[in-house]
Amino acid sequence: MQARIPNPAFVVPGAMDALVALSDSVRASGLHANLSELINLRASQINGCGVCMEGHCALARREGETNERLDAVAYWRHAPYFTDAERAALALTECVTRLSDGDDPVPDAVWAEAAKHYDEKTLAAIVMEVAVINVWNRLNVSTGQVMGEWKP
Repeated sequence: MQARIPNPAFVVPGAMDALVALSDSVRASGLHANLSELINLRASQINGCGVCMEGHCALARREGETNERLDAVAYWRHAPYFTDAERAALALTECVTRLSDGDDPVPDAVWAEAAKHYDEKTLAAIVMEVAVINVWNRLNVSTGQVMGEWKP
């Protein structure tokens, strides 16, 4: 396997710095690292980004996530391993990642459930985290980046 081109974030001057700065601002918001990695993993699964799935599983393990929980992220609705707050964040992640899948891409009920568990700053950070990982997924998938070539 070979990528079509190098990752665009490395090709376009200033792009990597901008993406890193955006990620750093989300991290500085106080979003818990474990939740961030669950969000990143779920969006990457939806988008079929093996590079990000591999990388964020490794980062999650460094944060203390268990293989059991990581293995269950794809079917979080049916797994007993997640808190109600995590479930709300994963539901929001799915909606924000799949914006074009329906007439009401982020239903009020999904937002309201997330708002029961997170304050405005954390909700904003979750939405930003989903946006950032979706950018990375799109860069990697569209250019055919190869899983296993990048290690966090």
